[in-house]
Amino acid sequence: MARHTRALPATGLAIAVAAITGCSGPGAHSTAPADSSAGGGAQTHAAPTESSPPGDIPDNQVYVAYRPTGGAFTRFTLKVPEGWARTVRGDTTVFTDKLNTITVTAAVTPSAPTTGTVGTTVVPELRASTRKFAAPKVSWTTRRAGHVVLLTYQGDSAEDPVTGKVVRDAFERYAYYRAGHEVDLTLSGPVNADNVDPWRIVSDSVTWR
Repeated sequence: MARHTRALPATGLAIAVAAITGCSGPGAHSTAPADSSAGGGAQTHAAPTESSPPGDIPDNQVYVAYRPTGGAFTRFTLKVPEGWARTVRGDTTVFTDKLNTITVTAAVTPSAPTTGTVGTTVVPELRASTRKFAAPKVSWTTRRAGHVVLLTYQGDSAEDPVTGKVVRDAFERYAYYRAGHEVDLTLSGPVNADNVDPWRIVSDSVTWR
């Protein structure tokens, strides 16, 4: 994280940050409050958010089938962009390329997700862990796997470790369910990126097996 320190009157602001799961790339990030004293204090500033970074997935992007194995992952398959970096952490798999991220989490659960449960449990968790979390909207939608709960929202990514830049991301989180198994698919990228078609390809490709 890039930090700039200068003398200011005693002020402080703490902003909790995380990109999920996984999904911005998923990860936790925070800025510390100002360290102040009677004679002045040090103020820590977060990097500014990039309002219109690139992030379009190419129209000629090739998609390949991903068939996870082990644990709760044995119940489904999906398509992901070919060549993206993959990271596996337990029952969560993350695919990343440049500014875009796909996060897939599987779990065994006795009850199916609803707009109510997502609104009362998932939204508060994301609000607490996502920097500048905003504009949550929960609804039912349909994909080839059936009816799914869709949560859309916005948030800031973690700072780039090289440039220190922060990207304003748009998130689509789909909750799929079948026979005691839930799959949460989160697609994220810059808010101004035109990724409607690629995200539709991925979210439509989830297949139970």
